[in-house]
Amino acid sequence: DFSCTLEVQRAIPILKKAYGDSMRKVLHVGPDTCSVVSKLLKEEETEAWGVEPYDIEDADGSCKSLVRKSIVRVADIKFPMPYRPKSFSLVIVSDALDYLSPKYLNKTLPDLARVSSDGLVIFAGLPGQQKAKVAELSKFGRPAKMRSSSWWIRYFVQTSLEENEAAIKKFDQAAAKKSYKPACQVFHLNSYH
Repeated sequence: DFSCTLEVQRAIPILKKAYGDSMRKVLHVGPDTCSVVSKLLKEEETEAWGVEPYDIEDADGSCKSLVRKSIVRVADIKFPMPYRPKSFSLVIVSDALDYLSPKYLNKTLPDLARVSSDGLVIFAGLPGQQKAKVAELSKFGRPAKMRSSSWWIRYFVQTSLEENEAAIKKFDQAAAKKSYKPACQVFHLNSYH
């Protein structure tokens, strides 16, 4: 079962190279955020929080403890994030946007850019990767829509989100050095200033 959330965990060393100090205060948004947050919290000098867009009924004890400590919260990302502008240096989103229709994306993406100060990283599924099993569809409410990179880039332009060229370059260089090939599309966007 393929997920871009796992991909985020694999990419943490590369993200650290690309973003340096901006990895100090990270918000991860996406299904199974507990696993990403736990991994980020093990990194030195990194504070991390998570938003789980679905329920966590079947979550393990360590995940429930993160929720109790308010490090992870369960929230429907179709609605504005309960955070002040620039609350986090970096916001990383995985899988979650693939399940939103453009109508909701129009609200959610700018909101994610609003709560970050140094950038927004999106891990999105590649067209042709159907990762949600039939049983999972009910949980997400709709099948994932794997959009092409040209669709995303056009979409960013329409929502006046700019790609973060410096971060793209650093990420690609670090990835090449570690011969890391992302299995998801990775987009680096500037925050709204």
